[in-house]
Amino acid sequence: MQEQPDDHRLTQARITPRLIESLYTEAMVLADEARTYFDEAGREERGTLDPFVRVGFACESLKVTTRIMHIVAWLLTQRAVETGEIQPGSIRRPERRLGHAADSDPEVVSQLPPSAQRLVNASTDLYARVKRLDEDGFEEAAVPSPARALMGRLERDLLWPKGE
Repeated sequence: MQEQPDDHRLTQARITPRLIESLYTEAMVLADEARTYFDEAGREERGTLDPFVRVGFACESLKVTTRIMHIVAWLLTQRAVETGEIQPGSIRRPERRLGHAADSDPEVVSQLPPSAQRLVNASTDLYARVKRLDEDGFEEAAVPSPARALMGRLERDLLWPKGE
């Protein structure tokens, strides 16, 4: 009978430089979309909303921005660990963990224009994915594979060459 892999190893997310870069790119694109929408295109839509919904629109725009900034800060911390600027053990400190972001009220979000709803939902989804990585990254690690360690070092050197 073949030995089954430890369930923990299957669920544990592998935080690699490539994953960090991919999430960072996604967060920055989302940040740019949110800024453009809430500062420009959303102003016109906001003006057509009822006063109560307008307040919800403003609150949700702040929540979107807060989520994205927490995500970017966390990803930059992960990048600093990968480049050796921060000791890996120090990422357990509370200030290096993903910051708390308030949940959106589905009832409020449902009253927003479709573009605002998309941004709220995209930021919520990205925050949830990064939160899982943050939480899983501090669980008891599985026995490291020498092959994975070598692949991680090669990937780090390709993405972040020394001297850049």
